[in-house]
Amino acid sequence: MQTPDAGAGSGAVDPGLQRLDTALRRLGEAPSFSKPTKLRPVLDAAKRVLLQPDGPAAIETRAAELESSGVFTGSDWEHPEHLDPALSAPTLKSPEGDTVLIECLSDLRLVAVASGDLAHPTVTAETARAHLTQVLATNLTMLFGPPSETDRERQGRLAGIARTVLRHIAERIGYEEILDQVVEEMWRLLLQRPIQVDDIKRMLTQIAVYRDDPEIDLGSGGGVDRLITSLYGTTMASREDPGVDVFRERLAAMDRTGLQSEAAGFARAMHDTGLVSPYHAVLLDMLRNHDDDLMATALGLTSTGRDSLLRNRDLVHRLIAEAIHPQTAQAVYGLALLLERGILHQPPIAPALWRQLRLTLAPPAEERLAQVFGPTPSPRAWLLSGVLSMLGLPLGVGQGDNPTCQSARALSMWAHNDPDFLLHLVTRAARDDELIQQFEGVAISSRDSEAGLAAFPPMDLDPVSLVVVPHLDRIYTEMGRRCIGRGGDPHRWVNPEFHGWWAWRGFRINVDVATGKLTDLDGFVRDFHAAYHPQFNGDQPLTHPQPAGIAVTDSAARFGGWHAITILRVARDPEGVMRVYFFNPNNDSGQDWGDGVVVSTAEHGERFGESSLPFAEFASRLYIFHYDPLEPGEPQLVPDADVQAVADLVHRSWGADRIAPTGLQAEAGGGTTGA
Repeated sequence: MQTPDAGAGSGAVDPGLQRLDTALRRLGEAPSFSKPTKLRPVLDAAKRVLLQPDGPAAIETRAAELESSGVFTGSDWEHPEHLDPALSAPTLKSPEGDTVLIECLSDLRLVAVASGDLAHPTVTAETARAHLTQVLATNLTMLFGPPSETDRERQGRLAGIARTVLRHIAERIGYEEILDQVVEEMWRLLLQRPIQVDDIKRMLTQIAVYRDDPEIDLGSGGGVDRLITSLYGTTMASREDPGVDVFRERLAAMDRTGLQSEAAGFARAMHDTGLVSPYHAVLLDMLRNHDDDLMATALGLTSTGRDSLLRNRDLVHRLIAEAIHPQTAQAVYGLALLLERGILHQPPIAPALWRQLRLTLAPPAEERLAQVFGPTPSPRAWLLSGVLSMLGLPLGVGQGDNPTCQSARALSMWAHNDPDFLLHLVTRAARDDELIQQFEGVAISSRDSEAGLAAFPPMDLDPVSLVVVPHLDRIYTEMGRRCIGRGGDPHRWVNPEFHGWWAWRGFRINVDVATGKLTDLDGFVRDFHAAYHPQFNGDQPLTHPQPAGIAVTDSAARFGGWHAITILRVARDPEGVMRVYFFNPNNDSGQDWGDGVVVSTAEHGERFGESSLPFAEFASRLYIFHYDPLEPGEPQLVPDADVQAVADLVHRSWGADRIAPTGLQAEAGGGTTGA
């Protein structure tokens, strides 16, 4: 293992080190108003040092000087206790050289803290080590793999610097800690049952390769074998990952007992992990022509799912034939859960799926699907596989790295609550390259509408979202434009028109749109309790999911923006705590919102895909909700202490600088986004 002093006396880096030491001294001596001009020489010298093999070790020994001179002052890195390791990947791949350099310097500072060489006032050695472990886990591909052509094109020599720094970090804290962290993170994400799991599958493939490399010690990595075998060695016939052709030959030679064992093994692994092996798709295709009972076993169906399968045998067989391929194997899980939901018993669903099977795609839809997923299987097969996944996993929809939370939320809501309408939209968007929705009796065409919130067509989405979201984004934005001049927040009118009749027409907001200040927070909190809390709404469960808007905060409880979510239900968790269970379309719902408000995705009664918070904590991040004006509940019965507890959480977080003058009304102002 390389020591921190290695390279400090190396002649190869001495000239750069001298320049760096001089620049750090001058930065430290400079008054605050001139520090920005003195930072440039520090970054230039640090870059030269980091381009040397022993550069990271030399920088680490100067962590105290980096901190005291003011390198991080005024930047996001000034408070390392608030840094999010999940953001290190896009930061280290940024084409902005200064961003990459400061991230590297900050990480090397934390190495010194983790090793006990630097005492930091806000970060302990244990916290620094945990942060660095997550940084390594997030950047596993960069750590072990060479720069891609895209990285080289965008970053040049910076791509090499980031990799050199990551490898130094791994050597200092140990490779064995990486795998445990990666596996824990994978299980955490998989428990949310996302539709898109390609990144997780790629990571598992890389780990399987790395573990076979004698030069890399990844440690034990408890739980990783279960994940790897769920993809590449699930059953006896697929244990050594023989390839689909050999596996198919083995299946052909099996008797029914052998096929029963294979079917049960694949089903157990799929429902346990949420991952589907390519071999599972091969088995299902074979059983399609063999045995419906074994097919039900391979899908892991209960009596509900088996009944759906047998009553719609021809349809299910066609769906498997058209949509299920080794490349689209993940759709097997969607099909299984679709059958378990029993939605094929709804009269419109089976005809709509037959229509989907016969659909001819418009060239733009075909091109987008082929561009993202490749030409094999066909774009139509990819779209059909996406339909199965979305209908089976309505809460697995993600917005990707796009400002389209409203569209992702709508797709999830329709898949959950109105699947035949979702299938109608998929048909129109894919076949006609157009969507038409009504806004207060007037038709809005996506073809005739201006650009939406996304600056570019989203590409990092599931097949259905890839085709439908660009149209929804334009329609949603056009609805907002038509509310200009009305006063108040446009979501009052847009949300019910955009999502459907079940979105309540009553509307509450606690922010004055014109000023951004809080308004009538007390009444807002009371009305939310009266509409949603069983103790104050007559113990009435939520009949339909409701759109809502939250003020997103980071781990330091600082405001980050407005965001669209869906309130799904309110109930007591196994410990008796009243919680709000909600859908968050932002790909990973487990988040620390600061001031002790940590979103849970498991172990508190959550169903797959749900997030949850105790009622008061959720209310403290809520800024918009809908309610039924004909069922107002009993806001006057909400205890003052409960209202004050929510208000305190608001005032300590996103509302800290939004205290409103008296007299502001909730209806004033122009518009907001994200609800």
